[in-house]
Amino acid sequence: MIEWKRERVRVEQSYFDKTVHQTLEDLDSRPGGLSDAQAAQRLERYGKNALADGKKKTGVQVFFEQFKDLLVVILMVAALVSLVSGEGESTVVIFAVLLLNAVLGTVQHFKAEKSLESLKAMSAPSAKVLRDGVRRVIPSAQVVPGDIVELEAGDMVVADGRILENFSLKVNESSLTGESEGVEKTADVIEAVQVALGDQKNMVFSGSLVTYGRATVAVTGTGMHTELGKVAALMNQTQQRKTPLQESLDQFSKKLAAVILCVCAVVFALSLWRAMPVLDALMFAVALAVAAIPEALSSIVTIVLALGTQKMAKQNAIIKDLKAVESLGAVSVICSDKTGTLTQNKMTPQKIYADGALLAEPELNLANDVQRLLLKAALLASDATTDEERGTSIGDPTEVALVMMGDRIGVDEGAYRSQHPRLRELAFDSDRKLMSTLHVIEGVPTLYTKGAIDVLLDRSTHVLTGAGAVPLTPEWKERISRTNMELSLEGLRVLAFAYKELPEVRDLTLDDERDFTFIGLVSMIDPPRPEAVQAVADAKRGGVRTIMITGDHKVTASAIARQIGIFREGDEAVSGVELDGMSDHDLDERLEHISVYARVSPEHKIRIVKAWQRKGKIVSMTGDGVNDAPALKAADIGVAMGITGTEVSKDAASMILADDNFATIVKAVVNGRGVYTNIKNAINFLLSGNMAGILCVFLASVLGLPMPFAPVHLLFINLLTDSLPAIAVGVEPARKGLLDQKPRNPKEPILNKSLMLRILAFGAVIAAATMTAFFVGLNAGGAALASTMAFATLTLARLFHGFNCRGRESVFRLGLTTNRASLAAFGAGVLLLAAVLFLPGLSGLFQVSHMTAGQYGLIVLLAFLPTAAIQIYKVLCDRRK
Repeated sequence: MIEWKRERVRVEQSYFDKTVHQTLEDLDSRPGGLSDAQAAQRLERYGKNALADGKKKTGVQVFFEQFKDLLVVILMVAALVSLVSGEGESTVVIFAVLLLNAVLGTVQHFKAEKSLESLKAMSAPSAKVLRDGVRRVIPSAQVVPGDIVELEAGDMVVADGRILENFSLKVNESSLTGESEGVEKTADVIEAVQVALGDQKNMVFSGSLVTYGRATVAVTGTGMHTELGKVAALMNQTQQRKTPLQESLDQFSKKLAAVILCVCAVVFALSLWRAMPVLDALMFAVALAVAAIPEALSSIVTIVLALGTQKMAKQNAIIKDLKAVESLGAVSVICSDKTGTLTQNKMTPQKIYADGALLAEPELNLANDVQRLLLKAALLASDATTDEERGTSIGDPTEVALVMMGDRIGVDEGAYRSQHPRLRELAFDSDRKLMSTLHVIEGVPTLYTKGAIDVLLDRSTHVLTGAGAVPLTPEWKERISRTNMELSLEGLRVLAFAYKELPEVRDLTLDDERDFTFIGLVSMIDPPRPEAVQAVADAKRGGVRTIMITGDHKVTASAIARQIGIFREGDEAVSGVELDGMSDHDLDERLEHISVYARVSPEHKIRIVKAWQRKGKIVSMTGDGVNDAPALKAADIGVAMGITGTEVSKDAASMILADDNFATIVKAVVNGRGVYTNIKNAINFLLSGNMAGILCVFLASVLGLPMPFAPVHLLFINLLTDSLPAIAVGVEPARKGLLDQKPRNPKEPILNKSLMLRILAFGAVIAAATMTAFFVGLNAGGAALASTMAFATLTLARLFHGFNCRGRESVFRLGLTTNRASLAAFGAGVLLLAAVLFLPGLSGLFQVSHMTAGQYGLIVLLAFLPTAAIQIYKVLCDRRK
């Protein structure tokens, strides 16, 4: 074990600050690669180059865990007592409900986690390595530290490695860094102590894709010791938090179970004290337990959440985890990725510098000679193309932005390039930071070059002006450099352009890239989505803070955040390296002031999320890359991008944005608040109805009266007639002004004092009507008639009560027809009750007695009275508002 730890530390040290020789020496390797014996020994030592599985529960374990809830145990005991007492119908119904809930819970568990499988799918199946100086293709699982791997365009990087030889290598690391633009690699040493992952340009990382060039790489880490492996480890270690509703319902269940046990014990003791037979006393206790436990609550909550997901799906928010719907309503912090979520994920030209003037891109004028030549150089010294009919672009994002300049003023790059064909070229090289193409312009061989401004300025001798080419004096250089600095501080990416006339068409050499005439600058940026600005403002109005977390540079990220409204006066922007230098205490103190995090790693993202959670906030995290997955899982609501997102991020998230649009998150938050309100109203309906049943059973027990309901009566009410109005309450249209409210306190229990008082008051009114019917029946025909009248009155009263629970206002203010589902639920419930009362087969099963027309009329009147009283009270409250 000690040996393994020593080797693990050696493999996971940094290599970006080591020379090629030091890297090979440290890895005990050589340019010709390892020998077969060395490779076999290291494979035994380090294991296969594959991601490890976390511990998984079996289906049987998950299934039996569904029965751990105390309320479930109480129901199981009640079912067994019913069986002993000869109430077989109650036993069958109770066990059927419990079995169904357990199956649903098990299925939901195994649908929840597939992230690691998606990570494994990113591994390349094979690798090209040097073994004893011979090039071989081996399964990627057999790659070991010290192996020399050859990479070329189209290859998936099989392991982390230090570049030994670089030939214009360009790698797409978006899955790890979140930034879609390819990274130009180098073999040079990076002399720094700490370097962000996206800036380690002499390293390659497992799971990334080679898009251009080739390289030879020494493998420094495999399997779980790669950056991709760290993400997998974080995924295995990260626990998904329970939603506020789950926490609240769990607390409610524990308290309710304790109360039920105490009250059942009191009722049982009272019954025995009155010399009631033991089985009859037990049946009283069972009836009380069945009346108290809201058997349909979990199912109703699930159905309401599911209906909420359908509504959100129509607004491009696809909910994977039903529980996430409710959590959205409590979100107070949104940690958002920049690229593609807040921005358009499309480089767009912004400002142009030519002839000593800075102008906006739409002001580009072909009548100006310098501006015309700048556009010509931009179109000819690039390879990107656009398809206007399909609205698609092909090529490097920066070159696509250059082509867009021509498109906007009617210049077709294809036609223009065919008029001035490319005769020779010097391809872009990350060391030179230049690209040059040779064309014949009006009979003169002309070399057009684009690249980094510092390189081109050093190689230029003249600058083009409206009066022609003039010497590039120090004053001109300082003026151009100052303009570049201004553009860079705005977060703009800047490209410089120059030209040079040659005496003849000939093969080009690197020596030709000097003595240029400087033309000008083109700046570009991935602009904010127009709707993102309004969405961030809407979120702020609703008490939701937006934080930008991105792999981009701090200056660029801050500029975009300022445009969108995320970064305001007094706010801070922090890089990943700076974040590493902060303790948790320091971060907690500065957290409220930091609006932008740049160049961050997966560990940083989790740390930021957890810091906000420590402050008691419900956090939503958005992202699209593999690097985002652990934070998506750690956040209360993980939001993945549906268009640009990786499968790993989608699997880890609770919600997927079909349109990759930040504004959709804000809409989902509003819907989440509406769903939570509806769930709370549905719980009010269910528990106030159950409270009426509890009070009736308890009162009958205290007064020594016959049992007012058979357990099967209460199960019929709780599982059938109550379910329909509860679902109808759950689809009540959202009220206006939800976004003007602050996020609710996630620590506040769903059963707060106000709701509990309403449940008790509503339950007492309904119980009074029910017991009135019970006494009438008891005096008119005995226990059987009394039980039937009490059952019918309670059922119908609870159906009427569904209208009371649609909202805090009266049905007149809410609108009688704004929720037609409530009318349909009432009608269906009445039909079910009628079937039980009038159909011979069902009336026998549910132990109901024959009643007179007058008794039916009395039941309807008594059942309606509680709702009439409640609505009169609400009308009076409406008038006070």
